Amino acid sequence: MTFPLDNFAFWLTAPVFPHIEIAREAGFTSVVLDIEHGTFNLDDLDRVIPFCRALGIKVYAKVLGPLTEPIQQALDFGADAVIIPHIGDVAHARHVTAAAKYPPLGVRSYAGGRTVLYGPASPTYASDENARVKCWPMIESRESLADVEAIAALPTVDGLFAGPTDLSMAAGNERYTFSDADKADIARIAAAAKTAGKSWVMPCWTQPERAFAKEHGVSTTVVGAQFYMVRAAFASLVDGLSAEGLL
Repeated sequence: MTFPLDNFAFWLTAPVFPHIEIAREAGFTSVVLDIEHGTFNLDDLDRVIPFCRALGIKVYAKVLGPLTEPIQQALDFGADAVIIPHIGDVAHARHVTAAAKYPPLGVRSYAGGRTVLYGPASPTYASDENARVKCWPMIESRESLADVEAIAALPTVDGLFAGPTDLSMAAGNERYTFSDADKADIARIAAAAKTAGKSWVMPCWTQPERAFAKEHGVSTTVVGAQFYMVRAAFASLVDGLSAEGLL
């Protein structure tokens, strides 16, 4: 039996359509597309995003970088949210996140096409799209963490996306270990979102991270990194063959 996993999203690094179908069958209703570090090109996005949405999966696109063009492209293809990496201070966040919202709230350029079902825009299209689309800057640099309260308060920001690994490494650590210092940084992100009355999202690959995020009011927990799961499945297969005495 599967259950709707409305407060969870799975992580997709490559456009493998059967993996999307399997995740949906398991109950997932949201996906993070890692465009920044993955293998998605524009043709892939033009197919993957409507495919996910046709299956009832919300698409959260982690775009290539803090630039207008990749933000607008993901939204023009129909993404439900953009996750924007490499955010600096609040001035930088204000400039970058404006690309995700139409005027007068932001500076997003109108493209037509899929978002208006290839017809004319409705009289309330801009405000409707501004409300539908979520803009989540990543808090993964020391500069963005220092200004996290001001970033959360921006009218072009709908929530915060915690990037604990880069945030920890930016502090001089060799790798992210979910240390007490890491927990304090994540807790500050959560508190900033709560104060601003907005959501926050975090990738959590371990049970302690998930428990901590839940305790701090996370709205969506990202789990199940695509190729980690494939690797784990093969490792489990090899373990099974070994247990059978075949290796």
